[in-house]
Amino acid sequence: MTADIQAPAILWFRQDLRLADNPALVAAAATGRPVLPVYILDTVSQDWQPGGASRWWLHYSLAALQADLRRRYGAGLLLLRGDPMLLLPELARRTGAGAVYWNRCYEPAAIRRDTTIKAMLRQAGLTVETGNSALLHEPWTVQTRSKGWFRVFSPFWRACRAGPPPAAPQPAPQSLTPCTDSPAGLRLDALGLRPQQPDWAGGLRETWQPGEAGAAARLAEFLDAALPGYAEGRDHPDRAVTSRLSPHLHFGEIGPRQIRQAVLLRAGRNDGATGSAEKFLAELGWREFSHHLLYHVPDLPERNFRPDFDAFPWRDDAALLHCWQRGRTGYPLVDAGMRELWQTGWMHNRVRMIAASFLVKHLRQHWRHGAAWFWDTLVDADLASNAASWQWVAGSGADAAPYFRIFNPVLQGEKFDPDVRYIRRWLPELAKLPDTFIHKPWTAPPDVLRQAGVSLGRTYPEPVVDHDRARKAALAAFASLRNDGREAVGD
Repeated sequence: MTADIQAPAILWFRQDLRLADNPALVAAAATGRPVLPVYILDTVSQDWQPGGASRWWLHYSLAALQADLRRRYGAGLLLLRGDPMLLLPELARRTGAGAVYWNRCYEPAAIRRDTTIKAMLRQAGLTVETGNSALLHEPWTVQTRSKGWFRVFSPFWRACRAGPPPAAPQPAPQSLTPCTDSPAGLRLDALGLRPQQPDWAGGLRETWQPGEAGAAARLAEFLDAALPGYAEGRDHPDRAVTSRLSPHLHFGEIGPRQIRQAVLLRAGRNDGATGSAEKFLAELGWREFSHHLLYHVPDLPERNFRPDFDAFPWRDDAALLHCWQRGRTGYPLVDAGMRELWQTGWMHNRVRMIAASFLVKHLRQHWRHGAAWFWDTLVDADLASNAASWQWVAGSGADAAPYFRIFNPVLQGEKFDPDVRYIRRWLPELAKLPDTFIHKPWTAPPDVLRQAGVSLGRTYPEPVVDHDRARKAALAAFASLRNDGREAVGD
């Protein structure tokens, strides 16, 4: 073996914290070089530093990856903290590395960072190869007939489905030569990812198993127990029908190619699941569309996609925002969702739409306030999905929900939590109210409230706004931009 082949290959892990279907890992192992896996906690070049819930998840995901690398290949995971544009070239110099491999990230700051690092390393004479572990389709490959990019989801997803299928997922390499001469790195705890004083993550620990094994278990459970009923039950937060794979996807503990293949295989064995499989794969499609938008509109997390919304008369009310954040709006379905988020770092998708709509339409708080709160509290916080989804709800985004569609949180609760299991789980202070009143406790007679142990304004808040008045105010604000005269849809 030549001296060049003896030069290590650096394998830079980022949002691909798994061994299976990891193109960078496969490419590095195939070189025959000693492989040095490294993770760098980027504290400099990211526009959006991970929020508290994401940092908690990252700690345990890295712990799982460390154990998996050691068990399968006898390899360690070098942990560093700081600026990758300084640390990675220095690591290559110190180790005499001959090649660097990573999988692409698609956030605007990551693209700028990676482009610079790639040029620096190649100028120094290193081989640099990158792969796609995060998406079914690269954002620049899905184009309209005029070679432009898509602004509407449905034609985007049709184009994805009509084009070449994604590559088949690759198994983890059978073998890998670990680098035995690695510089000293940080201990995982030294990254400071877990909350300390106070440790608020008890609900997260009870709910989630970060890591590749946890992702595989979650997918298997979804396929076995929930996929056949997904199309009919996915909007009901009281049912365990959704996959809850989003945090595993964000951190790359499982890839969309793996999920797609598993869902199609299961649907092929169970004709009853076919409609549900299509519905679920379309959710993967929305994730793809969000990354497509962010790639082509890099300022999507900060600026309205539709410039006319720059003039929208948002209110700036810290007290109302705080009530929403803490699940104290007086509307039980909204509050149940926000309590679920606070305790588990996750919220059912239907309830996310209702809670988000309530913030931007009933309370008229800027969508950026909601996006910032979700960024900090969601374990699946993803820049593309967060920005695209909040702008969709606000009406300011691509393919946006029309602003005149204003969810009535009472009717939504009655429709999607008819047995009141979801509200009773997350709002125990209302658990003894009869079903007739629990979606709108302010309508309950005093003796019913008393018997249920509910004191409005004390044990549970009065509504912070009146739905009808808030709806009219939102429509007036919308009319100040559009003046289109359309009627509101109160569903």
